[in-house]
Formats: sequence, structure tokens, C-alpha cells
Amino acid sequence: MIKQAIIPLAGLGTRMLPLTKAFPKEFWPLGNKSILENILDECFDAGINEVILVISKKKKSIKDYFKKDIVLEKKVKNKPELLKSLKNLNKISSKIKFVYQDKPKGLGHAVLCAKKLIKSKHFLLLLPDDIINGKNSSKELIAINKKTNSSVIAIRKVIKKDVKRYGIVGFDEFKNLKINKMVEKPSVKNSPSQFAIIGRYILNKSIFNYLGKQKSGKLGEIQITDAMNAMLFHENFYGCKFKGKYLDCGTINGYINSFKEINKK
Repeated sequence: MIKQAIIPLAGLGTRMLPLTKAFPKEFWPLGNKSILENILDECFDAGINEVILVISKKKKSIKDYFKKDIVLEKKVKNKPELLKSLKNLNKISSKIKFVYQDKPKGLGHAVLCAKKLIKSKHFLLLLPDDIINGKNSSKELIAINKKTNSSVIAIRKVIKKDVKRYGIVGFDEFKNLKINKMVEKPSVKNSPSQFAIIGRYILNKSIFNYLGKQKSGKLGEIQITDAMNAMLFHENFYGCKFKGKYLDCGTINGYINSFKEINKK
């Protein structure tokens, strides 16, 4: 059973500047909770009991957010709803561990920073820019992993002109969504399919071996797609066409549209 998850949060949030200069986008509201708390709810509802948050020293506020504050609890002791929220954070904090990524070396490097804490054969990886509303996609990935004992990637079909914006997968067996290749932001002509990788993964911890040997690519970053492609020669990957609605919180316009969607009555 998948019991551990990694959530990378050390990114600089450059696409959201200057709003993210002092206030991490993971704390931005989405419904009556923050983006991060929506992701954590998904984890815990899927049976995860330990979440590893990868942060930078500039995002110390994320760690502070989950610290118990006795003084604050005393101040709101006569306000049951507020006190309940604070105590709920205390419960969540007992399931969270922190590791630091001090240089922006990409998603692959962020995952590698959590290597020492991962104990089980497979773990869940969630990217907070991607919200999947209406259905717990992590549960869907875990169900496929249970059947196949393999790595699983969330995928969705995109229109042809958009394939250049995503990592795209190709298939050995489309019926079973068995993946045989992954191409980062291909041209329409060279795209192996129209199925894009979305930020939910179940990965075999053997990926750490590939990430550790991998050379930096564009912008000095270690790309997780390169490591997964190397893994494909030795083990199976399956796609998961999740049932929920995909919401993009990685850009200002995407966040605004996501906020409107979550707050629909």
C-alpha cells in the first residue's frame, strides 16, 4: 500500500511574480482552504500517512504554518470554528516531514532531496500547480498500482496544438495504457500521442538511482521525465485517465479560473 507522498514546494513561483515574492502561492486560497491544504486533503483521503514537503529556506513560512501555536489557541478558545481549524493543523503537522532544496535544480532534484525518507517500494508524487477537482485522482493511481505493482502517471488528452506545452506519453498497449515513451514538450509532428502528463505520479523508489546519475539538462535542472524514460527500459509504467476535472494553478489566469471553478455554487 502507498503510504508516503512527496510534494515539491521549493520553486520560486516566477510565473506569479511579484505576488509570490513574499507570499508562497501554495497559501493562496482555493475555496475555503489554501492550494496546499487541498493537495494534503487529497493525500490523506487516499490513505497517505506521511507527506514530505520539499521547501527552500526562502519558504520557511510553510514550515512555520504547521507549527503548534499555544498562545494563538488560547486567544481563540472562545471561537470554536477557529480553534477547530488550528487543532486540525496540529493533527496534519504530525504527518508532515520537511526537507530542503536550496538551489532551484528542477523537479527531479526536488524528488531526489527526499530520497532518505522514502521507505516503501512505491511513493506518491503530487505537484501543487495541478488541482484535480471532483474525484480523488491519487486514489485512482493507487488502485492501478495495486493491480500492476508498477509506476503510474496521471494523463489527460489535450488538443493537438497544446501538446507542445506538456510532457506527452506514447503507448505500447493503448487498451491497458501501458506507456513506452515520454517526450517533453514535443512538436505536433513528433508527438507520440495527445495524452499529456499531469502532476500526479506513483513512482518506484528505484527512480532515485536514475536521478542520482543524471546530468543536468536545460537551465541546469535535473528533469524527472529523463529519469522516467531511463526506467522504462527496465520496468513498466501505466497511464491513468483520471475522472476529475483538471485545474491549472500554475499561471495567474489559470489560478483565477481555478478559483472561480472551486467556488461555484
